[in-house]
Amino acid sequence: MARPTPLSGFPEWLPDGRVVEQHVLDTLRRTFELHGFAGIETRAVEPLDQLLRKGETSKEVYVLRRLQEEQAGDDAASRGDRGAAAEKQLGLHFDLTVPFARYVLENAGRLAFPFKRYQIQKVWRGERPQDGRFREFVQADIDVVGAGELPYHYEVELPLVMAEALGALRDVGVPEVRILVNNRKVAEGFYRGLGLDDVEGVLRQVDKLDKVGPDAVAELLQVEQGATPEQAKACLELAAISGADSTVVGRVRALAASYDAGTELLETGLGELAALIEAAARRAPGVVVADLKIARGLDYYTGSVYETVLVGHEQLGSICSGGRYDTLASDGKNTYPGVGLSIGVSRLVSRLLSAGLVAATRGVPTAVLVAVTDEAHRDRSDAVATALRARGVPADVAPSAAKFGKQIKVADRRGIPFVWFPAQPGEDGTEPAVLSGEVKDIRSGEQVDADAATWQPPAEDLFPRVVPAAE
Repeated sequence: MARPTPLSGFPEWLPDGRVVEQHVLDTLRRTFELHGFAGIETRAVEPLDQLLRKGETSKEVYVLRRLQEEQAGDDAASRGDRGAAAEKQLGLHFDLTVPFARYVLENAGRLAFPFKRYQIQKVWRGERPQDGRFREFVQADIDVVGAGELPYHYEVELPLVMAEALGALRDVGVPEVRILVNNRKVAEGFYRGLGLDDVEGVLRQVDKLDKVGPDAVAELLQVEQGATPEQAKACLELAAISGADSTVVGRVRALAASYDAGTELLETGLGELAALIEAAARRAPGVVVADLKIARGLDYYTGSVYETVLVGHEQLGSICSGGRYDTLASDGKNTYPGVGLSIGVSRLVSRLLSAGLVAATRGVPTAVLVAVTDEAHRDRSDAVATALRARGVPADVAPSAAKFGKQIKVADRRGIPFVWFPAQPGEDGTEPAVLSGEVKDIRSGEQVDADAATWQPPAEDLFPRVVPAAE
C-alpha cells in the first residue's frame, strides 16, 4: 500500500498533542460546570434551510447527498408516496449555535429557563485550510437562553466565564487572552444616525477591516452600501475607537455629536457597553477591552458581540467569539433570546503545539511498565499489572521477554517513567511473593523494593500532565 496523502484541513494530533487537547477540554468543561452550565450534544446533521437561515454561509456547509436521498425516500414512504419526493437537503453543522437554537425549539417544554448549556463537539466548515483554520475542528460553546426575555446581565457574565476558563489554562503555558467587545446597538444606532439603512451590509464590510484594511473597506461601503465619502469616514472613525474603561463611551458620544448621528438606539447600546466594561474591570482587570470595529458578520447578533485573541498571537485571529441573539430561536409564536460564546478548540491547540508553548509530560497514560522475565512467567507480570490497575495506577506489560535493558528502552521511547521488575525465585528455589519486586525510576536511575499492593508513584507521575514547554 502506498503512503497515504494527508488531507488538508483535518487535524490529527500525535498522542502528546491529544493529551494537550484533552487537558484543554477538561479545563473548559470543569469551569463551565462550576458556573452551572449543563452539557448537551446535538446531531451532526441539520436541514440545509435551517443552516442557511441566518447569515451568508452557503459556501461553508458540506452537503450530504446520499443521506438526504435516503431521508427523502423515508419521508415519501411515511406518507405512502413512493414516487418522487421533494428533496430535503441535509448538511453537516458548521457551528453549534444554529443546531442549539433548533434543540431549544424542539425541547422547550422540557427545559427550565433560563437554560444554561455547554456543548463540545466537532463541526465542519468549508474553509480554505490555513494556519488555525480547518475544515473539521472541535468547538466548545456556552450559551444562556431565556423564554421570551433574557436579562442583560448575562451579556456581562458570559464573557467573564469564558475569561475564567481560558485563564485556568495560564499555568500550563497558554498565553494571556483579550476579549474584545462591542454592541450591535451602538453600531446600528450610529449608522442609522448617519443615514445608512443597510446596517447588516455595513457591518459585514466593517468586519473585513483586519483582512483588507480601512481604504478597501471605505471603498466597499461606498460601492456596495451607497455611503458617501463622509459617511464611510465616520464608520471608520467609529471602528478605530477602543479602550479598557468606560471613557470609550464618551468618545463614541463625541464622535456621534460631531456627525449629528446621535440616536436613542445608540444611547441604549452605549449604556449596555458601559455596564459590561465596568463589570469586567472589577472582576477581570485588563481582560475585556471595548473595540468598536468588532462587528461579527453573522446577521443574527442583536446586542453584545465578542472576539477573543491570544496576546502575542493576534495574527492567528479570534479563537473565541459570539454574542447576543434575540430571534435565532423562534417558532413564530415563542421567542427564546440568548447569548453565547464559542471557543475554536482546534485553532487554540494548533497554535499551542506549533508555537511550542505547551508540552505533555508523556504521550501515553502508562506510569509503569512491568518487565517480563521470561514468557513462561508472563503471568507474574500480568498479576503485578492487574494489582496496580486495581489501585488506579496505569500499568502495561512489556511486549516481549527481551533483556531488561531493551525493556527499559521500550519504556523510555514511550515516556513511561517507571519499570517494574518482578521478584525472582531464590537461589534455593523458593518462590517469591507474586506482587513483590523492584521498581526503577528510569529518569534518575533510583531502584527500590516494592509491593504492587501498596506502591504508588509520585502524584505528578500518576497520569500525563500538560506543562509549559520550558519545563
